[in-house]
Amino acid sequence: MNTFTRSVDLLQRAMSVNSLRYQVSANNIANSEVPNYKRQEVNFESELKKAFDSEKNPNNFELATSDERHIQINQKMDYRDVEPRRVTDWYTTANANGNNVDPESEAMNVMKIQLNYRLLAQLENFEFNQVRVAMKK
Repeated sequence: MNTFTRSVDLLQRAMSVNSLRYQVSANNIANSEVPNYKRQEVNFESELKKAFDSEKNPNNFELATSDERHIQINQKMDYRDVEPRRVTDWYTTANANGNNVDPESEAMNVMKIQLNYRLLAQLENFEFNQVRVAMKK
C-alpha cells in the first residue's frame, strides 16, 4: 500500500470515528436528565497506536499456537482491523440521580469533534490536491 492510499484510508477512518463520537456525545446530551444514565465515549486512537507500534517494532519472540482460538501475543496487527469501541463510564456519578453526564462539557466536546472533523476534511482535500498537482505536471 502506498503512502497516499494509506493516508486517505486513515483520514476516512478518522472521519468515521469522529461521526460516531458526535452521535455518542449527542446521545449523552439527550440523556443528561435521565436517572442512572451513564455517559459513553469512543476509544479508537489507543488501539490504532498499538497497531502502528506492532508494525514498527516486531518482536523476535512469537508464541507458537496449534489452533486459531489460542491466545496470540506479539503478533503484528493490521491498522485496518482496528475498530472504534463505545465505552461506558460506570464508576462516576455527577448528579444526585445517578447520572454522570455534564451537559456543558458534552457540548464543548461536540464543538471539538466538529472542528476536528473539519480539519480532517481539509487534510483529505490537501491529499487529493497534491495528486491533482502531480498529474498536471
